[in-house]
Amino acid sequence: MEKRRRKQMSEINVVPLIDVMLVLLIVFMITAPLMTQGIKVDLPQADAEPVESSDEITLVISINDEGSYFISLGAEDDPQPVPLERIQEDVSKILNQNPAVPVFLEGDVSINYGLVTDLLATLGEAGAQNVRLITRPPVNSN
Repeated sequence: MEKRRRKQMSEINVVPLIDVMLVLLIVFMITAPLMTQGIKVDLPQADAEPVESSDEITLVISINDEGSYFISLGAEDDPQPVPLERIQEDVSKILNQNPAVPVFLEGDVSINYGLVTDLLATLGEAGAQNVRLITRPPVNSN
């Protein structure tokens, strides 16, 4: 008796892969807005005009309630504490590559004013000409 040779199947069934990708897409669409980025900072309130948002990369220097400094360029997920001396080096490098990067400072409402002035002096030495302060809009007490 002669054995018949089976023809090898050279096709891949992609339907299960598409199903898995759609499930992953739905999971990421639901969880993405729930993720928070940045450092927990209780911003002071001020009656100031909002800065027009743009798609350009921004440099944000933060000081939390413990007096730790953080640098975040663009949308970093988890910035790490940075000593004040390194902030001058990092900001100087960033501004040398792109002088048009806007520099923002956000500080917790409970921090010592001296920490803010030290940071502003360091940013000035690094070449940051216009440092913008981030605040929250005041809560209306009607």
